[in-house]
Amino acid sequence: MADGVEHEPVSHMISPSSWNRFETCPRMYWLSRQRLPRKAGMAASLGTAVHASVEDLLQEDYSHIGNSEDGWLPREGERLLKIRWEEEKAIFHSTPRRPQWKEDKWKEAINHQKGAIRMLLDHVGIIGLDQHKITGALWRKIQSLAIAVEGELKTKDGKLMGRLDLLMADVDSNGKMVGWLVADLKTGKAPKDELKTDVNRQLRLYRDILRDNNPGGPPIRTEGWYTADSSKWAAIGDNVLEDAYAAWEATAPGKIPLEPTIGEQSCGGFCDWKAWCPHWWRWRHENNTLHKGDFSDAVILLHNYDQVSGSAVVELCEPRDGEGNVMPTGVRTGAKFDNRGKEALEELLESGHQGPIFIGSAMTNRNSWRVGHWCDVLPWSPIPDDVEYTKQES
Repeated sequence: MADGVEHEPVSHMISPSSWNRFETCPRMYWLSRQRLPRKAGMAASLGTAVHASVEDLLQEDYSHIGNSEDGWLPREGERLLKIRWEEEKAIFHSTPRRPQWKEDKWKEAINHQKGAIRMLLDHVGIIGLDQHKITGALWRKIQSLAIAVEGELKTKDGKLMGRLDLLMADVDSNGKMVGWLVADLKTGKAPKDELKTDVNRQLRLYRDILRDNNPGGPPIRTEGWYTADSSKWAAIGDNVLEDAYAAWEATAPGKIPLEPTIGEQSCGGFCDWKAWCPHWWRWRHENNTLHKGDFSDAVILLHNYDQVSGSAVVELCEPRDGEGNVMPTGVRTGAKFDNRGKEALEELLESGHQGPIFIGSAMTNRNSWRVGHWCDVLPWSPIPDDVEYTKQES
């Protein structure tokens, strides 16, 4: 989906996900580019498998399926989904930072795939059809409207990029193409009233790159397709390319960490890179939310670990300063490491690590903390401000 012309190499590219990360917190974005260990997640793996299986259904050659033959699509969809499911499982298990693979999510993946197929049927004006009744002729009609599947988008200068799921032809009642539809499959929770700001921005960036690369092209509309309930949500708004280029300028690669955006949205919420950032820790300590709540991120010292049972005593730490240096508090609590949490701790100890440990999302609403398969167990390695950092080897 690029213009096909060679351009001078650029220092970096920015995608919708990296742009959204930068808008949330520049430090979070910077950390995400430092080759730090990434975390696998069941929701992301399930989503990737579903996306890939739907894309496979749209790209496979089904000329051998008769025009009136039905009953084949659910079997074929499940076959392709199983291939992608096993691929994602292998990738998941090869990722050191991972929770537990949930095989019981398989039925959920099938339902998401069915939701995507319902939306493809809706695109050709068919609602409520039992998917066993989809014929070879009907599916080939749907396939004929897919202009691009898992297509790479790039601006002409190579600075902005994205990867759209589906570019579909919009056709009128006579079958004449009247426009393009960018459809982005979403396996997360559907919106209640409107698209989230970051999703809306993502879809508009896809739209605007397409417009810029195809100035003589047809009208383009953009939708988020939510497979959980087969709902479609239009992304509407002004052109975002100017803002995207401003973000590109602000995200130029460098060895000095970018400034953090400190607050509830970034420091109090989900962040894959907390083990390398001292700011969330100090912020939580200063507003008295450290070690509070049912689930807690913490920096601890490990005492009296029993490898057989996974039981341990951990000492809670507080920030000594703004650079992430630790101050043991003397407050100790029991902890139980189990499943992947236990494996991750023992891998860390076998590597020779001594000193503070970052624990992510420990269950703390009981006398003894539980560090289960969903938890991060990592060396506490904060990267201080204003210090050059050399990327780790991949």
